[in-house]
Amino acid sequence: MSTKITAVEVHDVRFPTAAAGDGSDALNRGDYSAAYVELRSDARDGTVGAGLAFTNGRGNELVCAAVRALAHHVVGLRIEDIFAEMVPFWRSLVADVQLRWLGPEKGVIHLATGALVNAVWDLRAKLCGVPLWKLLASMSPAELVATVDFRHIDDALEPQEATALLEQAAAGAEERERELRAVGYPAYTTSVGWLGYPDEKVRALVRAAVAGGWHDMKMKVGLDAEADERRAAVIRSEIGPDARLMMDANQVWGVGEAIERMQRLAFAQPYWIEEPTHPDDILGHARIARAVAPVRVATGEVAANRVIFKQLLQAQAIGVCQVDACRVGGVNEVLAILLLAARYGVPVCPHAGGVGLCEYVQHLAVFDYLRVSASLEGRMIEYVDHLHEHFVDPVAVTRGRYQVPRSPGYSVAMRPASVERFSFPDGEVWT
Repeated sequence: MSTKITAVEVHDVRFPTAAAGDGSDALNRGDYSAAYVELRSDARDGTVGAGLAFTNGRGNELVCAAVRALAHHVVGLRIEDIFAEMVPFWRSLVADVQLRWLGPEKGVIHLATGALVNAVWDLRAKLCGVPLWKLLASMSPAELVATVDFRHIDDALEPQEATALLEQAAAGAEERERELRAVGYPAYTTSVGWLGYPDEKVRALVRAAVAGGWHDMKMKVGLDAEADERRAAVIRSEIGPDARLMMDANQVWGVGEAIERMQRLAFAQPYWIEEPTHPDDILGHARIARAVAPVRVATGEVAANRVIFKQLLQAQAIGVCQVDACRVGGVNEVLAILLLAARYGVPVCPHAGGVGLCEYVQHLAVFDYLRVSASLEGRMIEYVDHLHEHFVDPVAVTRGRYQVPRSPGYSVAMRPASVERFSFPDGEVWT
């Protein structure tokens, strides 16, 4: 029996994280928020598709409004028809003849697109009774390639090349799945090093993380150079010389400044510098990458679309691809970016510093290992220990490893009580 999408509901959900400094970095100190989408269906059991776009507080209402403006492209469609013609469906959202003027394929409209597209995939996975990663992993190379819009990226990756990559990676997928189910997927924590935390809190958090089995950690940098050096020394002294220490500047530096600041921080042996400059500055990233090597340059959490990633990869501007699950246009565009990264031999470590993002990206990383990269070399998932209690199927991390999701869907369905309590501006927390 086919299933029709009967309604789109969107909720402006905000969590008051700014007061404690959770999520604070060189440019951001906000309230973690989500434009939370629910797709109602005529399924007999009332199955609901869930998706969200992560924001940082003010402006979340704009993404919610954009979801409503795009909803007519989704309501009334049958899920089977969407998946039979996925690229035309995806283009109906990103190429709306009136709304695309507010993009195209970037900003508020693209965030709304990602939330809707992810909710469609969540609904499909739930109807099939499998986690999203399993739904993707069970698709043939031809089926996966048919979901990807290759327009504007076929100069870097043609459909035939993508098919060949997927066919090559198929060997050993079942064995890799057994491995992940047994030991989990490698992770690193960002929760120890927010810029708003004092040094002693950082030290205490690092010690607790080490005791809890964490090996790799990330710290925020970018404001006061001496403070960055002091905090880097604290973390390195606690984790020892062999653990990986990542650094994240959240776009605050100019190109020359990024090079100079990373030279000062080289003593701490950073594994990568994340978002060292403006996210759209492809050539700037390439210059930084050459200057700070062997430290890797990582970026992608606010890269607007697959075309930006294509250029970053073509220019050899990044050594780590940090695609965000909902900054780009949902699962379809993420698949394009995973394939591009595989084509250029760059590991994917998805961005997950925000509400619901850990829940999202565990599926993407597992699928990438099973069917695209077939490698864990240089790959790990970010983990932030905030707000998971608000999800029906929260992530499970044991001693620094994500456990493979088992419940059907994309893992971002929120608890109704949390949606009600944290809805802005009328929820209990905000009134």
